[in-house]
Amino acid sequence: MRVTFRQYSGQADYALVDRFLIEQYQPNNADGNWLEPAWEYMHGHPYLDKTALGKIGIWEEAGQVVAVAHYESRLGEAFFQFRQGYQHLRETLLDYAETHLYGVSEKDGRHFLQAYVNDNDPPFQALVQARGYVKDPDGARPLAQMIIPQSFPAIQLPEGYRLKSMADDFSWDKIHRVLWRGFDHPGEPPESELEERKTMQNTPNFQHHLKIMVEAPNGDYAAFCGMWYQPQKGFAYVEPVATDPHYRRMGLGRAAVLEGIRRCAELGAKTAYVGSDQAFYLSFGFKVLFTSDGWFKTLEGWR
Repeated sequence: MRVTFRQYSGQADYALVDRFLIEQYQPNNADGNWLEPAWEYMHGHPYLDKTALGKIGIWEEAGQVVAVAHYESRLGEAFFQFRQGYQHLRETLLDYAETHLYGVSEKDGRHFLQAYVNDNDPPFQALVQARGYVKDPDGARPLAQMIIPQSFPAIQLPEGYRLKSMADDFSWDKIHRVLWRGFDHPGEPPESELEERKTMQNTPNFQHHLKIMVEAPNGDYAAFCGMWYQPQKGFAYVEPVATDPHYRRMGLGRAAVLEGIRRCAELGAKTAYVGSDQAFYLSFGFKVLFTSDGWFKTLEGWR
C-alpha cells in the first residue's frame, strides 16, 4: 500500500484525527503526539482561526491516518503527529507546512513558520536545523505529568471561598472575566468576545462537572480550571487554568486544579498531564516529560 494525502474536511475528519490520537497514545505520552483532549480544546478555543482548518494535512495508508500536520490557533505555527513507524514522513510534513501552514508577517509581508519539534526527537531537530530554522527561546512548550496518588491530598480553601463547577449554577460573564484577567489582559473583558468564549463548551467530550471554579465570598470567580478526562486511556488533562490577579497567592488555583484531578481520578484517571513546567505545577507533583520546542524560520523563498 502507498501513503496518500488529502486536506482536512470538516467534522468527519475532526473525529478521525481524534481517534488516531487516542489509538497512538502510549503511557507517559511516549508516542510524542498531542494528547487527544488538546485536539478537542483547540477546536473549542475562541481564538481558533476556523477559516484555515481546510489547510490541515492528513496522510493515510490502507484507510488509516498515519500522520497529520496542523496549526493550533493561527497559521504560522505547525505541529506534527505520527503513527508509530511513519516518522520517516517528517520531511514530507515539514515541506507541506512550509507551503500551506505559513503565516504572513504584518511588518514586511514575508512568510514565516514556527515548527514545533519535540526535544526527544533528534532526527526531526536535525532536519529543522538543516533547513535553517532557529530555536525560539520563548517558544518552548513543556509537557508535565502527575501520577495521581491513591490517597488524594486534602483540598483547602480560605474561609468563605468554595469550589463549584459548571454543572452547578454558573455565570458565563464571570467565567469570561476570570479567564480574561487570569491571563493578564488589561481592564475588563470585552463583551463582544463573550459569545466566542461560550464556544469552549461546544466540543464532543466537554464535561461541565470537570470545569472547576473557586467562588469568592463576594460571588466573583477567583480561579478557574478546565479539566478533561480521556476514558479510553485513563488520564486527565489540565487546560486552561487562570487566577484573577486580585486573588493570587491564596492557593485558589491549586485548589481548582486538584479538585479537577480528584474528580477525574474518581472516573478512573491514573495520571494527569499539563502543558507547563511552572513551579506552581511542579510543587504538587507534576514532572516534565519532554518539551516541544518552537523552531522559527522566515521563508524568504515563498514571499
